[in-house]
Order: sequence, then C-alpha cells, then structure tokens
Amino acid sequence: MATAKKASTRPESKKNQEATALLRADHKQVSQLFEEFEKARSTTRKQGIVANICRELTVHALIEEEIFYPAVKKALKDSELVPEATVEHATLKDLISQLDGVAAGGEMYDAKVKVLSEYVKHHVKEEQTEMFPKVRKSKLDLKALGAALAARKQALLAAYR
Repeated sequence: MATAKKASTRPESKKNQEATALLRADHKQVSQLFEEFEKARSTTRKQGIVANICRELTVHALIEEEIFYPAVKKALKDSELVPEATVEHATLKDLISQLDGVAAGGEMYDAKVKVLSEYVKHHVKEEQTEMFPKVRKSKLDLKALGAALAARKQALLAAYR
C-alpha cells in the first residue's frame, strides 16, 4: 500500500518542483543527450538524438524567456545576467536552426552539434553558478514559478507531438 502511495505522489512532486530544480533537470537531460550523440555511430541515431536535443533546448529556452527570466529580472533588479542569457539563447537558436532539417553524417553537422554542446555547457554553467544562487536568495516563490514553468513546458512539448 505504501508503494502505491509513493507512486501516486511522484508526478505531484514534479509539479511542485522549484523552478531552479526543474531547470537543472532540463540541463542534465540535455547534457545526457549530448553524451549519447558522442557515442552514436549511425547517422540515423545521431539525427534522432539531435532532434531531441533541439526540441528540449527550444522548449527550455522558451520557458526561461517567457516565465523565468522576466521574474528573475524583476526580483533581482537585474540588468546583466538576464540580458546576457537572452543573447546566449539567440545564438543557441541560430545553431539549432542550422541543424534543423539537415542530414546527419557530414563533418559540418557534427561540428555544429559540437559547438552547440560547448555553448550549452557554457550557458548552463553561468546559470547554475551565477544566476541560480542569486535567485535562491531572492524572495521569488520558486515553487509557484516551478509550477508555471512545468505547465508551460508540458504544453510546449505536447505541441511537438
């Protein structure tokens, strides 16, 4: 009986996840996808992984830009971290658009994925070491913000299916 109770509370706990925890989980998932890409040998497998990477990054960037960044900018009265992250997102989106619809297998394809991976690592490091600690110290309701992010993410991912 206790097992059934645990199973039923699991989805609830994801809905009630703090914003920074949700975003960290996204970062980890994308990092794992880049690792899968590095190990993949077939072009079909690579293309599938890159499609997942691009979808996850696009949705992640949208929820940050629409919900997280405006809240952070207001709470921190920030004029540096959020604008820089927004510019980084523009570069990520450009790299994603360069990969969209391109067949895997060429050296430029792999090079673009590699640059995207390195850029994402840089962006994630800045968010997690600079922005998130400040956000955690702020008066932002991270649970409510996390719920808003989770709901928007779910809606965006549903649109991809």
